[in-house]
Amino acid sequence: MNKKTIFSLLAGIIVSIAALYLSLHNVPFADLFSYLAVINYGWVLLSGAVAVPCFVLRAFRWRIILENKKKLGFWPVFHPLMIGFMLNSILPGRIGEAARPYILSKKENLPFITALATVAVERLMDMGFLIILSAAVLTTLDIAPDLTISFGGYQLSPENLSSAGKGLLRLCLVVIGGILMVMVPFTRSLIQKLILFAPEILPFCTKAFKHHLKEKLMQPVVNWINLFSAGFSLLKNPAKIAQCFILTILIWGGTALTYYVMAKGCPGVELSYPKSIALMVIICLFIALPSAPGYWGLWEAGGVFGLSLFGVPAKIAAGYTLTNHFIQLLPVIVIGLISAMVTGAGIFQMAKIRKEPL
Repeated sequence: MNKKTIFSLLAGIIVSIAALYLSLHNVPFADLFSYLAVINYGWVLLSGAVAVPCFVLRAFRWRIILENKKKLGFWPVFHPLMIGFMLNSILPGRIGEAARPYILSKKENLPFITALATVAVERLMDMGFLIILSAAVLTTLDIAPDLTISFGGYQLSPENLSSAGKGLLRLCLVVIGGILMVMVPFTRSLIQKLILFAPEILPFCTKAFKHHLKEKLMQPVVNWINLFSAGFSLLKNPAKIAQCFILTILIWGGTALTYYVMAKGCPGVELSYPKSIALMVIICLFIALPSAPGYWGLWEAGGVFGLSLFGVPAKIAAGYTLTNHFIQLLPVIVIGLISAMVTGAGIFQMAKIRKEPL
């Protein structure tokens, strides 16, 4: 492993250990293990089975995004996607986000930048939808008005949850506005010119330094703006945008369903479907931070915190969250390894992916 990978792994492990401590330090482990023994694992397995179609839907969405560049069958898209998610589960630095466009570009003779742009489009769709969902959840979550929760040194109440939701909604509007500005050629060109001109207005800097700053910092930013705009230009047809939006709703709706099904087999966890959506959103907010491979630690912290909002005791919340986390990752790793064998993609080779030229 190179120094960057080692640093990413160590940072993720430290954050994950801290998150695990925050979420589990008050849980009696003897009670936790006794709770794990009474879970109905039939529901757990069903929850894992429900998770698989969500990745099938992701593959269909990726195919739609790729269509304007190259029409591909289901399996050529599905295998790189599952390999990417599997690598995110077992390797640091979320290397899977670069691995799947890399595999697709090599197997299907596509430019790497085009494949990477389509992944960027996917991630922005997910991010935008989750921001909207987060704002909706945090502003409508039914919590007792006098409830105050201590977590990680902070006091959380319904008032600041509502404030956070409104803030996320404002952020969502800003992100959507930024995307629209990047997609319009005139505003995109204006933004790029302003970025490249920015070093010129710095006082007390030499001409050589300004040129260096422009080449090493500003130009890469402009390249990435082109990358995102190129990705979104792949969706020229409003019908395709609508299809991707519907698939995004189904993907996250299906993911929330796995949480709901899982709760059926866990004594003491009574989650309605809306509450399952809220729990999923809270966990997603936690795992957005740097973490060890597979998001171990932050996932558990988010789950214990989220379930505490619904009055679930720490021991039960920890048992539910650990089991749910494991069953969410298991099919991803198994199917990803099968896809790697089918395509002949070397897992350890994928760990050594370097930045491809733009």
